[in-house]
Amino acid sequence: MTRAVIRTRYVAPEWVKYGRGGPFDLDAETAYRRWREAKLASVPARLEDVLVEVRDPRALSRGERERMLALCARHNLAVYRSPTGGCEDKAIPLRLAAQLGLGRPDLDRNPCADPDGVTPLAVARAGGRAGFVPYSDRAIDWHTDGYYNARGQQIHGLILHCVRPATEGGENGLYDHELAYIALRDEDPALVEALMNPAAMTVPAHVRDGRVLRPARSGPVFSVTREGRLHMRYTRRARNVVWRDDPVLARALARLGRLLEGEGTRGLLRHRLAPGEGVVCNNVLHMRTAFRDPEPPAPGRLLYRARYFLPVGGL
Repeated sequence: MTRAVIRTRYVAPEWVKYGRGGPFDLDAETAYRRWREAKLASVPARLEDVLVEVRDPRALSRGERERMLALCARHNLAVYRSPTGGCEDKAIPLRLAAQLGLGRPDLDRNPCADPDGVTPLAVARAGGRAGFVPYSDRAIDWHTDGYYNARGQQIHGLILHCVRPATEGGENGLYDHELAYIALRDEDPALVEALMNPAAMTVPAHVRDGRVLRPARSGPVFSVTREGRLHMRYTRRARNVVWRDDPVLARALARLGRLLEGEGTRGLLRHRLAPGEGVVCNNVLHMRTAFRDPEPPAPGRLLYRARYFLPVGGL
């Protein structure tokens, strides 16, 4: 006798509604297959596939702008190369963002950012940034930015601009989260379903000196925006997250971990940003290796980071 299998959905109503009938609806197999075929038709195999040479990121030409927007629409990321290396001008990421449909009202002004909203990523030995891994020379494991943010303040757009690289190390890994979704869903849709559980991932409260600076926040890893786009909220930093006790979720996380560790993972790019280079992306999965700065008083590694609540293109 054939036994009926009933699947229980753990997805919050709002992103079920937004994704219904689209490629991220687990019941819409035809829509998914159509989207998947188009997505896999042009997966970047090397950095040059997503690279844009620009004269000045503060004043893109029409062709440069269109190329960046097209790459982000297809691959969720673009890497640019410019002759602005060594120029300590935070207007570079801000003006670049404005040309790509991002703007100041949508800029994430997090506590570690400067008053203009741009965060200098450099080794901090004192002050409010000291002690946090992004402001150290230690490696940062795979994550998406702002995974600890409130539901209505998720990071969708991200710009990193390199002023100075480290003496050695500091390589970035980049992986389009839509490719991760495809790999997981192709193996077993239940893996995606577990990652869409609204209690899948909890970031503990940030408490300092007995004061709660940020409450605990739970949410899904994969969700769908009002515009029907796939969003990912994720970190591999075990100290920063508590995962729901679910064997299917554990299997999904293990599979995702193998994808991120695999040298042969299709579409996973690695690159050490050179002076004047940068990344524009829809908050794809990314990481950074440990690095070594030159001996003082020589200036150390410096990147500028700007994070936005909108994706590239402002859609």
